[in-house]
Amino acid sequence: MNVNQLLKQLVLLELEKAVDIYLEKNNLSSVKESLKIRIEYSRDEKFGDYSSPFALENKNSLNKNPKEIAEGVLAEIQNDSFFEFVSFSPPGFINFRIQTEFLNRYVTSVMFPKVTFAQTPKKEKILLEFVSANPTGPMNIVSARSAAYGDALANLLTSLGHTVKREFYVNDYGNQVYLLGVAVLLRIFESKGETIQFQEEESDESVVDLIKKRILPKESYRGEYIKDIAIECLEDKERTQFVFDSVSAEKWDEVINFLSRYAVEYNLGRQKEDLALFGVNFDLFFSERSLHEAGDVEKVPSILKKEDVTTIDGKLHFLSTLYGDDKDRVIRREDGRPTYLMADIAYHYNKFTRGFDSLIDIWGPDHYGYIARLKGAVKSFGKPEESFRVLIAQQVNLIENKEKVKMSKRLGIFQTMRDLLSYLGKQGKDVGRYFFLMRSSDAPLDFDLDLAKDESDKNPVFYIQYAHARICSIFRELQVPMDLSPLQAGVSVEFLKQEERSRLLFWVARLQEEVYDTASNFEPHRLTNYLQSLSKSFTKFYSQKDNRIKDKSGKEKETLLALVLYTKYALESGLALLGISAPEKMSKEETT
Repeated sequence: MNVNQLLKQLVLLELEKAVDIYLEKNNLSSVKESLKIRIEYSRDEKFGDYSSPFALENKNSLNKNPKEIAEGVLAEIQNDSFFEFVSFSPPGFINFRIQTEFLNRYVTSVMFPKVTFAQTPKKEKILLEFVSANPTGPMNIVSARSAAYGDALANLLTSLGHTVKREFYVNDYGNQVYLLGVAVLLRIFESKGETIQFQEEESDESVVDLIKKRILPKESYRGEYIKDIAIECLEDKERTQFVFDSVSAEKWDEVINFLSRYAVEYNLGRQKEDLALFGVNFDLFFSERSLHEAGDVEKVPSILKKEDVTTIDGKLHFLSTLYGDDKDRVIRREDGRPTYLMADIAYHYNKFTRGFDSLIDIWGPDHYGYIARLKGAVKSFGKPEESFRVLIAQQVNLIENKEKVKMSKRLGIFQTMRDLLSYLGKQGKDVGRYFFLMRSSDAPLDFDLDLAKDESDKNPVFYIQYAHARICSIFRELQVPMDLSPLQAGVSVEFLKQEERSRLLFWVARLQEEVYDTASNFEPHRLTNYLQSLSKSFTKFYSQKDNRIKDKSGKEKETLLALVLYTKYALESGLALLGISAPEKMSKEETT
C-alpha cells in the first residue's frame, strides 16, 4: 500500500491531468511551475466530497477570472465511474463527488475486511520523548495532556510504518532535586514532633544553617505530598536510622542526597502508577543522573563544533546565536558546574548514538525559548535540522462551574493527574484522553470538568462510543455474527445509493487519509474531529426509518449490515489509535 491509494490523492491526480490538458489547449504550459494545485475537503457536503481552490488561487498567474478557469478545467475532467459529478461554486472552487460504486470498491479492496493504514514512503526509527515531568512532585494536568498527546502520536506514527520508542527523561540531578531532599528532611523533623518554619524572604544563610534552625528554604517544596514521603521514610526503620545517624554526625550533604534519591524514587513510582492508569506505557525511563555519572555531560564541548564553543569571563559558552538563538548560552559555569543546557545536549547526543533516525520531544508551554538553542546544538554535533522536532503541549485550564480552578505546584495547591482521573470516575482514562486530544496541542485548552462528567451523548467521547455500542447491539439483537467476509459477498451497490447510506460509506472511506494526514501533521485532534463526523453520519443514517435493519431482508439487509460493520471497524480503529476504548455495551444502547 502507498499514499497514492488515499482518496484525496486519487482526486488530486485527476485534477492534475485535467489542468495539464487545459494549459496545453490554452498555450499556458509555461506557467505550470508557478501554479498551486491542491485538494481539500468540501466545507459543505452539498457541493461534493472534495474541492479545489485552483481557479481562485491561480487567477493572477493565468490572467483569467476564476469562473472561466474552473469551467475550462471542468471540461477536461473525465466524468467516468470515479466521479458522480464535478461542478463549480463561487468564488472559485472546483467540486468533486465520488461515485458510490467506486467508494464500495475502495473500502473492500483497500481497507477491509482487515483495517489497514497507508504507509509513509520513508520509514524511520523514531525516539519520542514526552511527559518527562520533574520527579519533585505529582504529575500535573499539563503533564497529563502531554501523556495523552505523546501516546496517541506514537500510535499514529507507528500506523505510518515507523518504529517508535517512547521515552521519559527523569530529571534526577541538580539543585531542585537537592532541595527536594531538604524538604523531606524538614518534614521528617516535623513528623517527629518538632516545629518547622517557612522562610518567606531570601537571606544569605546557607541551606544547612536553615535546616539547623528547622526553617524550610523559600525555594524548596511545601506541598502536602512531601509529608507523605517523610512518613513512608519513617516507616522504613533502616532508612530512618540512617537519616538520624547522619543528622547526629552532621553529615548534611550525605543525608540530603540520600533523601533526594529516596524522594525521586517515591515520586517516580507514583508517576508510573498514574501513567498506567491513563493507559500510557514507556519503553524506557532515562535517568539524567546516569549521564553525569558516565561522564557524558563533560564530553559536550568535544562533540560540538570547535568554533561553536568559547570561554567568556571564565564561563564556557555555546555560540547558539550562530543557529538563530537570541543570545549565546553558558554551558559550564565559572566554578566548573555544568548548566541544564549542557546536560540536555549530552542527552540528545546520547539519543542519536542509540541509533535513532529522528527525535521528537514534547515540551511544556514555558519552553519555547529553549527550542532554538537545543536545535542549534543538534546541528552543531552533526545532525540535520529536520532530524529533531519539538512539539508543545500548551497550558490546560480546568473549568468547573464556568470558573478556572487555581493551580500552584510549589505550594502544593494544584490538580494532579491522579486527582483528575479520580474525579472523572470509571471512565476517567477515556474521557481524560479524549478531552486532552480534541484540541490542537499548541493551543491552550479549557478542560470542562462538568462536560467531562456528563455521561450522556453531550459528552463528545461518549457520543462516539455510543455509536459503536449501538452497532454492536444491532448484531446482538439480530443474532448475526460480526463477520464481514460473508456480508461483503452479499453487498449490492444499489442499496447504498440512498443519501444517508452513501454519505456514511464516504465517511468510512475517509479513515485511511484522515489517519495518514493526522499522523503526518502530528495533530491527533484531527482524528477526534473525524470520529465525531463519522459518528454524526452514522447517527443520521441510523435515525432514518428506512435504514432500520430489522425490517430488511435479503441483499438489502446484508448490505446495510456490512455498512454498519465498516463503520464499527472505523470507529474502533480510530479510538484505538487515540488510546480510547470502544465498548460494545453502554447504558444508552438502542434497538435495531
